[in-house]
Amino acid sequence: MGNLSRLLKESWTLVEEQQDKVAGYFYARIFLSNPHLRNLFPVTMDVQRARLLGAIVTAVQSLDDPDRFEEYLRQLGKDHRKFHVEPEHYDVVGGALLEALRTFAGEAWSIEYDQAWGDAYNVIAKKMIAGAEADTNPAYWHAEVLTHERRAKDIAVITCRPLQYPLEFRAGQYVSVEAPRYQPRLWRTYSMANAPNKEGTIEFHVRALGAGWVSSALVRRVQVGDLLRVAAPMGTMSLDRKSTRDIVCVAGGTGLAPIKALIEELTRYNRTRWVHVFFGAKDRDDLYDLPELNKLAARYPWLSVVPACSDDKNFVGEQGNVGDVVARYGPWGDHDFFVSGSSSMVKNTLRTLAELKVPAVRIKYDTFGDI
Repeated sequence: MGNLSRLLKESWTLVEEQQDKVAGYFYARIFLSNPHLRNLFPVTMDVQRARLLGAIVTAVQSLDDPDRFEEYLRQLGKDHRKFHVEPEHYDVVGGALLEALRTFAGEAWSIEYDQAWGDAYNVIAKKMIAGAEADTNPAYWHAEVLTHERRAKDIAVITCRPLQYPLEFRAGQYVSVEAPRYQPRLWRTYSMANAPNKEGTIEFHVRALGAGWVSSALVRRVQVGDLLRVAAPMGTMSLDRKSTRDIVCVAGGTGLAPIKALIEELTRYNRTRWVHVFFGAKDRDDLYDLPELNKLAARYPWLSVVPACSDDKNFVGEQGNVGDVVARYGPWGDHDFFVSGSSSMVKNTLRTLAELKVPAVRIKYDTFGDI
C-alpha cells in the first residue's frame, strides 16, 4: 500500500487546484456516454461535484489506514444505494474518473499514475459493491415528520419516525436526508440527536445555511406530516463502553446533535465516568439547546455543561472559540474526547488538543466539512 499511496497522492497534486473542472468533466463524460444516468442526480450539480471530490480524496488518503479504508468504503457503498447505484455503474464511473484525471494532469500524467488509480479504483469499487450487497436494509427509509420546532432564527429541531422498518443506528452516527417534496434527489448528512429508543423516533438539529437548499427546506418549509427519506447510518463517533476514562464533549452550534445523542446513551448506564460538555456558538441565541442541557446536568451529577460565545461580548459565560475555552480547563491528558461542529471549529479544537498533548487515539470527531 505504501508505493500505491505515494503514487495516488503525488498524482493528485497535479489536478488538486482544478478540482471543480475535474468534477465537471467527470460528470460530462458519464452523462454523454450514459444519458439515462442523469436522472439519478439532482438538477443542480454544484454541491454534488464538491462531494464527489471529497469522497475520492478521503478514499485515497485512507489507503494509509487499511481498517479505516475498509469500513469507510463499505459504509459508502451502503449509502450509495439511495442513488440506485448498480454494480455495472462502477465501470462507467471508473472510466470517466481516469479520463478526467488524464485530461487535467496533462503531460505530467504517467503510465504509473494511470495504473495506480486504476488499481485503487478497482479496490474501492469492490469494497463498495460488497458493502451494498451485504446490506439487508432498504436503500432508504421513508420517515414521517412528527414535530418541527424552531429554536432560533435559522435552527429547527425535527423529530421523525421511519415508517416501514426500524432504522438501527448507534448514538453519534449520521445519515443522509432528502426532502423529496421540496428538493428531490438532493441529499445532505445530519447526525441523529438522540440515542435509539423504543418508539423508533429520530431527532435532527438543522441550521439553514446561506445557499443550503436542503437545510433551508428542512428549517423553513418542512411541516408536520411531511415525508423525508433517510439513508443508511454511517460514522464511527460512538461510545466505547469498555473505556473507564472520563469524557470531554466539544460541540459547536448544531454539532451538538451527536453529542446530545451520546449523552442520552450515557444516561442509561453511566455511573462512574465524569462527562464535561463544552457547547460553543457565536451568540447566546445560537445556544439553542442550552436549557435542555442544563436540565440534564441538574438531573445527572456526573454531567457538567460549559457554554461559550465567540461573538457576544454581553454573554455572561465563557468568551471565545469553544476549542480555546476547553484549554482553560483540564488537565485533559487521560480523557476520551468527542468533537463535533463546523470544519473550522473542529480544526481549531483538534489543534488545541494536540498542543495539550491529548493522544489522537482518544479523539473522535464529526464535522460538517472537510478536515
